[in-house]
Amino acid sequence: MVGAGVAALAATTMLLTGCSGSGNGGAEAGATTGALDFYTDKAAWEPDFDELNATSEEAVDITLNTTGYSDAQQYDAFIKQSFRTDKSPGLFTWHTGDSLEQLVDEGLVAETTDLWDTAIDEGWATEGLRDEYTIDDKQYCVPMNIAYWVMYYNKKIFEEQGIEEPTTWKELDAAAAKLKDAGVTPYYQTSTLFTFQWFQQLVAGTDPELYKGLSTGDVKYTDPEIVDIMNIWLDEQEKGWFSDAGSTVDPAVGLKQGDFAMINFGSFFNGSLDGAGMVSGEDYDMFVIPAVNGDLGTTPVSVESGPLCVAENSKQKDLGLAYSEWWMSADAQTAWNAARGDVAFNPKATVADPMLSELGTTVADGEHSLFTRYFEATPTPILTVALEQFGAFNANPGDPMPFLEAIQAEADTYWADQK
Repeated sequence: MVGAGVAALAATTMLLTGCSGSGNGGAEAGATTGALDFYTDKAAWEPDFDELNATSEEAVDITLNTTGYSDAQQYDAFIKQSFRTDKSPGLFTWHTGDSLEQLVDEGLVAETTDLWDTAIDEGWATEGLRDEYTIDDKQYCVPMNIAYWVMYYNKKIFEEQGIEEPTTWKELDAAAAKLKDAGVTPYYQTSTLFTFQWFQQLVAGTDPELYKGLSTGDVKYTDPEIVDIMNIWLDEQEKGWFSDAGSTVDPAVGLKQGDFAMINFGSFFNGSLDGAGMVSGEDYDMFVIPAVNGDLGTTPVSVESGPLCVAENSKQKDLGLAYSEWWMSADAQTAWNAARGDVAFNPKATVADPMLSELGTTVADGEHSLFTRYFEATPTPILTVALEQFGAFNANPGDPMPFLEAIQAEADTYWADQK
């Protein structure tokens, strides 16, 4: 840990003093080819980014000079500090939602509307994904990756119980009831961090506009519609449909050994399941969670997308935008998928894992609509309290009102400060 901290501090010092390996000038100001300084909070992915250099060099004559951080808080502080110098990064990873909007409001991030127009025209991205990067009718950054939050399930358990993939909420409820009657816990849950999944699924699957209203302050957590939805969750808790929220068993291992039959998680979870010794398509599979309200017209799907951004005042702004445009192409995303193994946001990219390929095609079929994952959609101060309260609800389910009132108290304070 000390070594990692020293390395990160050294990287910060070098960037801010202009003494990094490429001096934040691997290419001259205004250049659209050359070495691009890239900073990311995904330190473990550095080899994957490096693997793309041969492809990007051949395609657009740009290579990444990558510096990875493993400490998220240290990374965020470093990026914000860099904007106060003339050494702001040509390309960096960030977060969508409130965190990105803060940087845009301060004029720190380069606009990418033209890149998105091209991507939409070429069929490289969907309008739903563009919405995730839209602030005041303009786009900023491009997707680094994308994850759809779906339901993973243990195929052996489903086969033993004669359960098919549910296509309606009624069928999902019937599957959960059948599993519970057979002595199998239907769903995974936790009391820490990832405590929001079922709340977002219930609310967005009932009324996407109601869900959106929570992120803008137009809807209160104590509104009757939200209380009714929380009571659905409570009813499911009381039926024993959820796993022990305090379990320390790795969720991938838990699904493998049958501690529960299903887990609502991001599509990056394939890697964890593969690492636990499960085989994609044989031991586990996934399905898009049906809408609670079958009359919505489309099935809402939670999307999590991490952006690649270019600093507005970076000397490498043009180079960063050139790389960003290439990054959105089908060729780039095919190469990235081969390096990283993930869902591709570009429907025209080739995805190695058949399950993830099918998911990408399904979500882009016009019968599904995307909504921003709760973690990104919710302003940070409210999110912090909400995660704690949902975790407490999972650990000790009961009358939803005290939990909702605690969240709304923080929401009232936050929205009052925005006026």
